[in-house]
Amino acid sequence: MGDAVGLGEDGPQALVAYGDVVTAAGPDAEMLVAEAVGRGFDITREAPFRARLIETGPETHVLVVVVHHIAGDGWSTAPLARDLSVAYAAALGCRLPDWTPLPVQYADHTLWQRDRLGDESDPDSVLSAQIAYWKDALAGLPEELALPTDRPRPVLPSHRGGLVPFQLGPETHRALLGLARAHGVTPFMVLHAALAALLTRLGAGTDIPIGGSVVGRGDEALDDVVGFFVNSLVLRTDTSGDPTFAELLERVRTADIAAFAHQDLPFERLVEALNPRRSLNRHPLFQIKLVLQNLDRPEVDFPGLRAEVARIDPDMAKFDLLLSVAERYDEHGEPQGVEAAAGYSADLFDRPTVEALAGRFVRLLESALGDPHRPLARLAVMDGGERHDLLVTRNATGHDTPDATLTQLFEAQVARTPDAPAVVHGDERLSYAGLDARANRLAHLLLAHGVGQDTLVALALPRSADAVSAMLAVGKAGAAYLPLDPEHPGERVTRLLADARPAFLLTTTATRDAAPHLAAAAPPRTWPTPCARSRWARRLARASSPA
Repeated sequence: MGDAVGLGEDGPQALVAYGDVVTAAGPDAEMLVAEAVGRGFDITREAPFRARLIETGPETHVLVVVVHHIAGDGWSTAPLARDLSVAYAAALGCRLPDWTPLPVQYADHTLWQRDRLGDESDPDSVLSAQIAYWKDALAGLPEELALPTDRPRPVLPSHRGGLVPFQLGPETHRALLGLARAHGVTPFMVLHAALAALLTRLGAGTDIPIGGSVVGRGDEALDDVVGFFVNSLVLRTDTSGDPTFAELLERVRTADIAAFAHQDLPFERLVEALNPRRSLNRHPLFQIKLVLQNLDRPEVDFPGLRAEVARIDPDMAKFDLLLSVAERYDEHGEPQGVEAAAGYSADLFDRPTVEALAGRFVRLLESALGDPHRPLARLAVMDGGERHDLLVTRNATGHDTPDATLTQLFEAQVARTPDAPAVVHGDERLSYAGLDARANRLAHLLLAHGVGQDTLVALALPRSADAVSAMLAVGKAGAAYLPLDPEHPGERVTRLLADARPAFLLTTTATRDAAPHLAAAAPPRTWPTPCARSRWARRLARASSPA
């Protein structure tokens, strides 16, 4: 018996380009780039790395390098670019690349991490301690955040996505850094607090889990290793009680520091330990992620060539929303603004919705930076145009109104379009004339039983054409109606009847039998036989005697 060893493929043979060099320009070249980026990997059959060279002109080329996330993270792009530069220079000299030997390999890190975490069966191990922390920190975590999406979440996601870029100007960047220094937090924590506040303002509740990332390279020896070291964290924020932004920032600081102190537990192990209810259509534990990408832009040095590096994001979505931000500084270290992008799931959101959301994030952040002692409910979210639209345009009451009752307006419409459809419910269709005739019959019945001015009639009817005709009939009789939802809790319906004390209750036998509280609050009364010939007479019951 010998020792088990790992065998890896050596150098260039392991990572090969696919396809020949192709010639294309303009839209055709863009299509080839998109195809190369969007094509998935079958990591059981191919290396998680591919490259393609596109000749776009006599002296211009595009080299597309695609790396599966399992093989490299954002940090890896810089050492990968340096390795490509060394390889290109070596190829020009017809020699093998003289790469600087790495002190450690990715496999070394994996073994080191396994030894450090220990075994879950050992209660004193780092793994056990971190699992215990996360179980406590994430107890009762909401399964998903309720956001105003454009469409319901599909059962099976398509993973189609989009990207909305936006910016924070230099002045806002300086204010962000100033607030971070004043409160002893990082710029990421300020952005985290702003995102949590915005989600609360948008209706997501006050328990806000947001995904975050840690680089996972705690040793300098790992700086030049190409590999996937990033780990995801769940950053849980409590926004309850309408705190000021400064107070929220302190909550975020406490929660984030604790999370970063327990960052060694791999996310997949965390999901396994918490075992949340799984669903194919949403990311577990969090659906919104915030990433601060303060990494140097990768640079390539190809002798004899002028090369520029451009990052291309595929139109794919792993999360409902992914807010990615990157600070920019000049050569003197002065803040030059923040480049940001909101990635989104096209299954849930349309691009204009995400554009509006990005604008609201910027406004709320700027409002908080201007006055961090303002409560979250008073931070600006809408711009002047949105506010004017809600408060003025959509709430306009200054226009002329006809000097007519609702009943008169309805009867005028009956005269104009008697045969037009007025109510459609399932297979039942009523024209305006038919609805008017039905409402008139019931109105006469109501009048015969004393309904008139200053009379309140309660309506406990299911959604139906009869419910519409009943509302019109009460108006035709000169009375007012109190709408009751038969499906509301009995205690609420009983309280409404007791407070309003209607003279009559109009319902159906099926509704009354299914809701005993209706009979208890308004005992049915048997009407004379002549009235029983009317289908509505059987639905009219006198409530408690008028006061």
